[in-house]
Amino acid sequence: MDTKRLTLFAGHYGSGKTNIALNYALHLKQEGLPVTMADLDIVNPYFRMKDSEALLNNAGIRLICSPYANSNVDFPAMPKEIYGLVADTEEYGVLDIGGDDRGALALGRYVPDILAENNYAFLLVANAARPLTRTAEDTLEVMQEIEMTCGMRFTGIVNNTNLGLETSAEDVLASLDYIEKLSRLSGLPVEMTCAKRDLCPLLENKVQNLFPLDLQKLYYMLNTEVPYGKSDI
Repeated sequence: MDTKRLTLFAGHYGSGKTNIALNYALHLKQEGLPVTMADLDIVNPYFRMKDSEALLNNAGIRLICSPYANSNVDFPAMPKEIYGLVADTEEYGVLDIGGDDRGALALGRYVPDILAENNYAFLLVANAARPLTRTAEDTLEVMQEIEMTCGMRFTGIVNNTNLGLETSAEDVLASLDYIEKLSRLSGLPVEMTCAKRDLCPLLENKVQNLFPLDLQKLYYMLNTEVPYGKSDI
């Protein structure tokens, strides 16, 4: 995947976009780029980038998030620093967008400036293990709702089908038909397929654009069921 100055991850609730955004920011930092993470998720109070603030700080990555993150205050406030990140063409930004169309509302105010610079990747995180995105058609509907809400079209797809800690290499391989169909229906390329780092040796030469993930603290506590694969939680 070509590196853009701004990389935005969006998708259905529980798709895993926060964990991917974190790992991608760390990847960019390892490439020697100046990176800032921005948490625009005003919908989900459980899995927040704030949980990984110490990890990001240790890596030299600045975190921008709501002042109310990880508090008992339920107020959808967006920090003013996000405008600075969008405007600063010398800084690479990784943005975690809230789930579904409601979460995409927070992105809308920044879209005109993002489109004007035209140096961004807007990636749909697709997870066939989540109840409302088990088919390519259902996932396409989620994608279109997000696009209509924020006023910006996706540029690519990220396959993050997983069963949390129970994910096997077979589960990842079983999702490839789903993600290829979504790519055909949407006309968008599959920019990466994510897998836990310990599974990647089993998937090399079988999955294109494989991206290894280290799991964020507290991330995989959601149980789910899928119609395929060896795991059944």
